Amino acid sequence: MIASLGMYDRPETSGANDRFWAAIRDGLRARDVAAPQDLTRGDAAYWTAWEDPDLTFSQTCGYPYRARLHGKVALLGTPDYGLPGCPPGTYNSVFVVRADDPRSALTDFRTAPFAFNEAMSQSGWAAPQNHAAGLGFHFRPTLQTGAHRASALAVAEGRADIAAIDALSFALCQRYDPFMGQLREIARTEPTPALPYIAAKGENVAIFRTLLAEAVSSMTPQDRSTLCLHGIVALAPAAYLVIPNPPPPGELKG
Repeated sequence: MIASLGMYDRPETSGANDRFWAAIRDGLRARDVAAPQDLTRGDAAYWTAWEDPDLTFSQTCGYPYRARLHGKVALLGTPDYGLPGCPPGTYNSVFVVRADDPRSALTDFRTAPFAFNEAMSQSGWAAPQNHAAGLGFHFRPTLQTGAHRASALAVAEGRADIAAIDALSFALCQRYDPFMGQLREIARTEPTPALPYIAAKGENVAIFRTLLAEAVSSMTPQDRSTLCLHGIVALAPAAYLVIPNPPPPGELKG
């Protein structure tokens, strides 16, 4: 068995994530459903967990869900992070540039070095490229960083000129990372479904939705604030599957 919450897990949020999982775990065990004691962290919290047939609980990204995981996992629910300009259960990407960069329009960055966390990220790759395509261009994939925070830092340090950061990661970085003072927001993408909670295919979705709602309601106000977690929304798989997939970075080098 494996459970993970790696998507927004950082030193400042890890304790709240542990307590959120503990509430879910204890609810499962109270219903005679086996569950691992602790969250898995590190590299094993992502694809290793998501593709494990014994996955108990995790959170993935919308792009991996629609591209590789749909039909192989159970979609349990979607968190509502209460993000500005986003309906419940959705999020968007924030384009960040250096505060002293004189360019003011997103189209001014059509040939600028672009940092992205990874090629199968909805908020770091798909959303910004789909947004740019609507403006008649694509961003040049200059630097793959492995994480939203690392992409923002790359822009602050001058290793890239622009990046798209998922709105919750942006809020957490603003809260905890001093280097964010060197950056400014230049635009945001349209909202898309937020990062879904998943379990192994065949798990009882109704039970998990009840447990998720109970876990959120039982959290302390401090933990809810730390995780920016306002509630759980039941989105259909189709809400994720209709989002277009942009070309991969290897096809956008020109």
